[in-house]
Amino acid sequence: MKTFGLMGAAGYIAPRHMRAIKETGNELIAALDPNDSVGIIDSFFPNCHFFTEFERFDRHIDKQARSERKIDFISICSPNYLHDSHIRFALRSGANAICEKPLVLNPWNIDALREFERDYDRRINTILQLRLHPSIIRLKSEIAQRPLSRKSDVDLTYITSRGKWYSASWKGDDKKSGGVATNIGVHFFDMLHFLFGDLQDNRLFHSTHQTASGFLEYERARVRWFLSTDFEQLPSAAKLKGQRTFRSITVDNKEIEFSDGFTDLHTKSYEAVLAGNGFGLEDNVTAIETVSGIRMMKPSQIGNLGHPFLHHVS
Repeated sequence: MKTFGLMGAAGYIAPRHMRAIKETGNELIAALDPNDSVGIIDSFFPNCHFFTEFERFDRHIDKQARSERKIDFISICSPNYLHDSHIRFALRSGANAICEKPLVLNPWNIDALREFERDYDRRINTILQLRLHPSIIRLKSEIAQRPLSRKSDVDLTYITSRGKWYSASWKGDDKKSGGVATNIGVHFFDMLHFLFGDLQDNRLFHSTHQTASGFLEYERARVRWFLSTDFEQLPSAAKLKGQRTFRSITVDNKEIEFSDGFTDLHTKSYEAVLAGNGFGLEDNVTAIETVSGIRMMKPSQIGNLGHPFLHHVS
């Protein structure tokens, strides 16, 4: 049995990590969050020590490191801009890290983390769960059998509407979240790289606080993408059904169905990490370079390539 710490216990994604720790037969013994609304912990690890102050969490982790009950892994579900710091804390504490997406906000942060892995002889793992989705694995196998010279035409649309709380939270602060393309898009951009190879071109056509769109070209695909947290961008059919999220990926006009199969992907990710097969720093480079590049671009409508959702924005 491995022992875990958790940094960031009150957010949306933390329960998936708690469940993954539980379902892989391991134990969460310490958790940190400045917000104390974390009763969800009782569903998984009622005896877990909980801290609202980093200093006390740090002291507890250090005490464990000096005992026979050393922390093996620290899982990181904190706000995006803190990931880099919290990963380094994990390694300095003698633990391996498991970090939610995005691993970091900028490519140069990965360079520094390579040195930390080497200096502390520990591993940094990340959650790239779409790489483990059965539909994506099947599609990757199909693409691998095609001639390298054949490029697919891909349309990616992801609208996940958020209420007014979103802009008031750290997620609405681009300096902390990285902006909409980073916060809700990075795992899709990683999936595209996983499926279609190295990135060759990156263009931004539209960017606001809630919406972004652009074009990416990979070795095996040309991709038009649209991302939004704005409820008004949802298709009418989705609104009529009471849905607040719309997700669509077409490859050569064929819809890729992957609505199901998400519930256990974090557990599968943890199983891979525990077996020594987790996704590491190098697996993250292309996606982080992609979102960092998007963040630094000025939008250009030149050659917007007619994404079917671009008529929603001006």
